[in-house]
Amino acid sequence: MKFLLQRIAFYAFTAWAAITINFFIPRMIPGDPVTSLINRYQGQISTEALDSLYVLFGLDKDASMWSQYVDYWGQLFRGDLGLSFTFFPTPVASVLGQSLPWTVALVGITTFASFMIGTFLGVLAGWRRGSWIDGLLPATTFLSSIPYFWLGLIAIALFAGQGSFFPSSGGYEPGLVPSWDGEFISSAIRHSLLPAITILISSVSGWILGMRNMMITVASEDYITVAHAKGLSERRVMVGYAARNALLPNVAGFALSLGFIVGGTLLVEIVFSYPGIGFNLFQAVGSKDYPLMQGVFLVITLSVLVANLIADVAYLVLDPRTRKEG
Repeated sequence: MKFLLQRIAFYAFTAWAAITINFFIPRMIPGDPVTSLINRYQGQISTEALDSLYVLFGLDKDASMWSQYVDYWGQLFRGDLGLSFTFFPTPVASVLGQSLPWTVALVGITTFASFMIGTFLGVLAGWRRGSWIDGLLPATTFLSSIPYFWLGLIAIALFAGQGSFFPSSGGYEPGLVPSWDGEFISSAIRHSLLPAITILISSVSGWILGMRNMMITVASEDYITVAHAKGLSERRVMVGYAARNALLPNVAGFALSLGFIVGGTLLVEIVFSYPGIGFNLFQAVGSKDYPLMQGVFLVITLSVLVANLIADVAYLVLDPRTRKEG
């Protein structure tokens, strides 16, 4: 319990530091987002109206940076992330609420699939060294060394285009309204296939290599020899003894990867113009949209911290040695 409380306190401090940095960094970027907003709409407004816009977006020139910082924390506690410049006058929370499910669905499913496939193949490759599965490792390692976005560009060039089954961009067909009907769901699935395959191919190798190496290490342990001596079946020794003990690093790694579901494939979403968090961030940077950038970074930061906390708890449950207090 002491260890868990210490970790919670550490992550609370980290969250405060991240949110503080999240507040100051966008304001250090050269440029005036309010002026950019007015120019985009080609509007001519009075000085009083211009000052009101600065106040509305939390950029009041008459207010000190400290008072803006305090106001920002007050907004966060109220669940108010401000108004987006890019999608003005839509609140940032609404923008994130619309894009977050796309990212979670795409990256969440592919992360889980790559973990399961990679772990399974890693168990077989480590237990049956020299088999055909070992022959897959050079190819998967090569593919995993290619950046997500570059693999996405290659996939678009090879498989997308006029008349292709795979769309090159977007999350669904233009003209459709997001809903739970069959036409929209089938369109969304078809648009997600190429980015999902790209992420899966790039990430599965790490799980295979990690599990294979741990299986090789565990296979030389005495308790594996004893299990064989007892006459237990090969499958039971592999799954119940070797794989079970070799799984801990992969489980911890999977818990950490959950935190990167939100922000780990930003460039993939940009390449495919997929309507997720990454594409929102790309739009926000181009428009100097402070509130939207801060909202995206806040979601990414909190998701990573929660995932790290889950990893610590997983270690506590799976490895009794971590429960010992010095």
